Amino acid sequence: MARINENYYKLAAGYLFPEIARRTRVFLEKNPGIKIMRLGIGNTTEPLTPSVINGLHTGVEKLASVDMYTGYGDEQGDTRLREALKSQYADLDVNLDVSEIFVSDGAKPDSGNIQSIFGQDNIIAVQDPAYPVYVDTNVIAGRTGNFNKAKGLYDGIVYMPCTEDNGFFSPVPDQKVDIIYLCSPNNPTGTVATIEQLKTFVDYARQNKAVIIFDAAYSAFIKDNHLPKSIFQIEGAEECALEINSFSKIAGFTGVRLGWTIVPKALVVENTESGKINALWNRRQCTFFNGASNIVQEGGLAALSDEGVNECQGLINYYMNNAQIIKYGLMEIGIKVFGGDNAPYIWMKTPDNMSSWEFFDKLLTETHVVGTPGSGFGPSGEGYFRLSSFGHNEDILSAVNSIKQNLDI
Repeated sequence: MARINENYYKLAAGYLFPEIARRTRVFLEKNPGIKIMRLGIGNTTEPLTPSVINGLHTGVEKLASVDMYTGYGDEQGDTRLREALKSQYADLDVNLDVSEIFVSDGAKPDSGNIQSIFGQDNIIAVQDPAYPVYVDTNVIAGRTGNFNKAKGLYDGIVYMPCTEDNGFFSPVPDQKVDIIYLCSPNNPTGTVATIEQLKTFVDYARQNKAVIIFDAAYSAFIKDNHLPKSIFQIEGAEECALEINSFSKIAGFTGVRLGWTIVPKALVVENTESGKINALWNRRQCTFFNGASNIVQEGGLAALSDEGVNECQGLINYYMNNAQIIKYGLMEIGIKVFGGDNAPYIWMKTPDNMSSWEFFDKLLTETHVVGTPGSGFGPSGEGYFRLSSFGHNEDILSAVNSIKQNLDI
């Protein structure tokens, strides 16, 4: 008799973003005709840049020509694109081999898929609050116990609280763990780890033969040159870390889908030699994946050209201007806010000690603005709320004005 994977039943009541959509839909059904202003999900809104569009057209046109037609490509990605990514890292003084770069269809699937090459009994540690995919995919894989409703967390996962007291970056675990998920700039808090902070985790991982899965999907938003954009800017990280990144926020590829993962050959865990983890990920990709779209990779290559980089920086500046509007608008009405300077997210403290979901309903009802409850990112997110700067400038201004005029605090 066939059986399902019962680990799915462990997942806490509904994925965060579908629950936001459900509550919003219920509100609209009761209040038809009201315009909702969405500052919730980090979904890009501005058109792809001219260079990227030209690149995508090039990809399409190649498929229309017998001489230039391409079928299956390399599972690891187009060599030209991997070379371009290698050059981007070289600008950060990070030296990579092309064989350490794996192009994919996005950071989110890579974040979930990467843990499949590690043992079932590994102990997982996550920043708290954290992007839900880190936790949920390990729940589905069977590495956790049940969800503890009283504590708002899963048994069997080590949560590293990121609080206001520690600047939203936790110290290393006080116990031995095997796989550590770090995200900087952080989603949802918008804070960026310093070199010194990341070094503590690199030192811990090297001492404990642990692996850091470093999500750098928002690294292009870092303006402060003193802050690291890659875990590999930390000495020794190539021995204990891998890095996941994406074109989604850099170039607006949320609906186009393109990302990459760096798996250094120097990365080792217990009972492995150099190159083994790299080879395992290569085997996984060759088994489950036929490579990113040829068309999309042409767009990615265009985004990494000199002209494309300048154009995409314009997109980033646009969203960061939105972030400043949100941040300072909230500050004007006395709300305590974090992030928004080197990341596209604003992390705000809910007024009057309201719960995250209580504030969600209040914000929706009074201002018609949708945001993201902090508790959906983990127990340390309770009492906080995330707003996203991804949106049209005029919509951001309207949402902030509505909050300033209508939110009763």
